[in-house]
Amino acid sequence: MISFALRMLRHRKAGFAGAFVALLCAAALVTACGMLLETGLRGGVAPERYAGAPVIVAGDQYVRQSKESGKEKAKLLSERRWIPASLARDLARVPGVTKVVTEVSFPYAGFTAHGWESAALTPFTLAEGRAPKAADEVVVDARHAGRAIPGHRVVGVTAQALPGQDTIFFATGEARRLAGRDGLVTAIGVWPGVEVAVKGAVAYTGDERGAVEFPEAENSRVKLISLGGALGGTSLLVAIMVVVGTFALSMQQRRREIALLRAVGALPRQVRRLVGGEALLISAAAGVLGSGAGILLGFWLRSRFVDLGAMPANLRLVVSPFPSIVAVLTTLVAAWVAARVSARRTARIRPVEALGETALPAAGIPPLRLVAGLLALAGGVTLTIVLSGLNTEAASSPVTMLTALVWTIAVALLGPLLARAVTALPLRAPGVAGYLARKSLRAGTGRLASVIVPLTLMTAMTCTILFVQTTMGHAAQSELSAGVKADHVLGPGASAAAARQVPGVRAVTEVLRTSVRIDLEKYAVQAVTPAGLDRTMDLGVVAGSLDGLGETSAAISRTAAERLDARLGDRIALVLGDGTPAEVRVVAIYARGLGFGDLTLSRELVAGHVDDPRGTVLVSGGDREALRRASGVTALDGAGTAQVESPNAAVTYVAMGLIIAFCAIAVVNTLAMSTLARSRELALLRVVGTTRRQAARMLRAETLTATVVALALGTAISLVTLAAFSAGMTGSALPYVPPGTYLAVIAAVAALALAATAVPGRFALSPRPADTLGARE
Repeated sequence: MISFALRMLRHRKAGFAGAFVALLCAAALVTACGMLLETGLRGGVAPERYAGAPVIVAGDQYVRQSKESGKEKAKLLSERRWIPASLARDLARVPGVTKVVTEVSFPYAGFTAHGWESAALTPFTLAEGRAPKAADEVVVDARHAGRAIPGHRVVGVTAQALPGQDTIFFATGEARRLAGRDGLVTAIGVWPGVEVAVKGAVAYTGDERGAVEFPEAENSRVKLISLGGALGGTSLLVAIMVVVGTFALSMQQRRREIALLRAVGALPRQVRRLVGGEALLISAAAGVLGSGAGILLGFWLRSRFVDLGAMPANLRLVVSPFPSIVAVLTTLVAAWVAARVSARRTARIRPVEALGETALPAAGIPPLRLVAGLLALAGGVTLTIVLSGLNTEAASSPVTMLTALVWTIAVALLGPLLARAVTALPLRAPGVAGYLARKSLRAGTGRLASVIVPLTLMTAMTCTILFVQTTMGHAAQSELSAGVKADHVLGPGASAAAARQVPGVRAVTEVLRTSVRIDLEKYAVQAVTPAGLDRTMDLGVVAGSLDGLGETSAAISRTAAERLDARLGDRIALVLGDGTPAEVRVVAIYARGLGFGDLTLSRELVAGHVDDPRGTVLVSGGDREALRRASGVTALDGAGTAQVESPNAAVTYVAMGLIIAFCAIAVVNTLAMSTLARSRELALLRVVGTTRRQAARMLRAETLTATVVALALGTAISLVTLAAFSAGMTGSALPYVPPGTYLAVIAAVAALALAATAVPGRFALSPRPADTLGARE
């Protein structure tokens, strides 16, 4: 049967092209997602600044917790953990250690600033000038030679410049003062090496030094693991669904051929082997080529993530054979299973019924498919209920995509019933073309169902991906706009003390954004100066009062309170961004958590435990120009503060855009296969008097019917999914769907469907009817 399958492939190239395209795209998508996942698991960052030291001693960048089972769980900190400077003396006394260099690292005027004593870590050397000694003296790297530093004298320029950071050096004492961490340092370089057994400090070597130097790279790795896993799982399910649909359509078109094989004595198992052999041959070629394309796609994704700031440029993309191997194996298995399942019913018909089957496709839906469709419906209902109860983005995001997919799978399984219900409606387009389209749709409900499914999938996935982001953004924006009472906002680096001296200023609130861990779970935090807080922001307090907010107390959002089962007066143990433990008492519970964070803490508690203590400054009263002159930064109107930035939204659009693109390819693929396979039918219509224009209009009418049904189903699926998502995340079951964006989605789907019908339809109608019928005979 394998040799027979090879001959079939040679003589039916056009018929198998659709399956080949679907499998190739599936392999490319799985490979690219696998590369992202593997980079998150095994990717590393080569050190730049720490490259000259064989060992870097720094803080443990994870918060750890032992579970009852005895296993230890660890979560990455959001800020850098500093270590005691006194540890350098202990390391210097260790036998074999020849040199110890301490360093502090902090942001300053767009640079990454250090003390000159740590220049040996790279090493940096002076190309001109001398080392800084006084408090107002600095050394800049080679890239910024000749640049003036306000308030400082440039006394030296290094011979080196790091590719991933702009570097400036202060005198050692001044750097320690500016860093604001008395008795603490960022890291310690050790030559030639040492084992460190001090609590909170770890020895890093090799690429581990890069992870310490670039903490954002570790955060990116964690995000890539979740993104690669979620995207890979979603793409795999979509790929299987698309491949199954493609093979099902192919089996419908080959019903006559397979029936003839059964009539001349082919056994059911031989037919299944034939179809399985064809699927293996196609998928092997498509898997190999698709995995190669997937590698290129993985590099493109990395470049896009770097451009969006979601991934540092020095986080290397891991390229190994494993994603390609998984993609090829997945493609092989998906194709083989899809082909065997699609051919199951046709292969089992009795020889005497075979040709009858080709004349009139069997009515009804197989019992197994009906049961599977009902189970998928039940699964969609269950997932929708579960989704409505999830109030964290990490938990709800994968369930959201899965919910939309399960609803779409139910539509795919029950497609023939839906198609039959649609064709039973007493509606048709006007004219001869409308009459022909109605008759054709009623006679080919299986074909109609095959076309509806990819269009529904594309609509449902596109709307869900787009409007999850708009729903969250709109809810947060609304809360922030309603809660900001300040007249002006000053950007990072503004002096709150100077703002307070401006005439007419009634209240000034410094706001700092970070995160904390509570039982290893991450919670978003805004740290504020409590004085005058009621004049600059309204958190929507529903219990307690912000009057008691201080260094040992906290306000908590209603959603976070429910997650923690916290009430007024309860004490909450938390870990600050740099790993420092703290305990606060709940003094208020507020409603506007999406706009202002899960917890509101005192800035006095948080400021000493973040990498960059600069934040925004909210000001009530005063003149904008006077505030600008006093603070040295641009002052915006209060409305300017109500801007919700979602850095993950663009990344999600890029990543999930691949799923949408795959769905679009599936739409084009299915419609092209369906239209080209009707050459004989169209030729017969023209023989009996139908004009080419009428036949083309008939095809358009059929496609528009399928598109309208698919848009309705896809919209319904996405609305149900989005309503559940919104209920859990925002407390309202009304998602935010921008009308313009939704109309653009509808127009794009309709245009794609019509184009995918018109182009192959022109090819199918271009030969003379006699030539087509003669060729087919």
